[in-house]
Amino acid sequence: MTYVDGFVLPVPEDKIDDYRKMASGAGAIWIEHGALSYKECVIDDAAPAIPEGAPEGFKMARFHDIANAKSGESVVFAFITYKSRDHRDEVNAKVMNDPRMKDGCAGMEMPFDHTRMAYGGFKAIVDL
Repeated sequence: MTYVDGFVLPVPEDKIDDYRKMASGAGAIWIEHGALSYKECVIDDAAPAIPEGAPEGFKMARFHDIANAKSGESVVFAFITYKSRDHRDEVNAKVMNDPRMKDGCAGMEMPFDHTRMAYGGFKAIVDL
């Protein structure tokens, strides 16, 4: 069953284009090394309404809160899909050893605060 690496991070709104460029380059490397898909998504609806018909008292956290986004920051939700956790580990090892990742990051100012990035590996339990 599919395995997913997921990320949520705040990005300054004036750095979204810089982030997109960085992520596009990284994504191409992940795909080249075998990832099934690579998605980077910027939040578009930061405060969706509670769905009609939801149980009384239904509440949900907002991504801005989860990401600890500050004024002037947007939220990026990103995910990479793999065949399995073993496949993820193989692909990530290749990516981390790819000279383009090291060369591309050397001396680069990251367009986001990586200390506020949430990351985890997820085993799919529904995969339609």
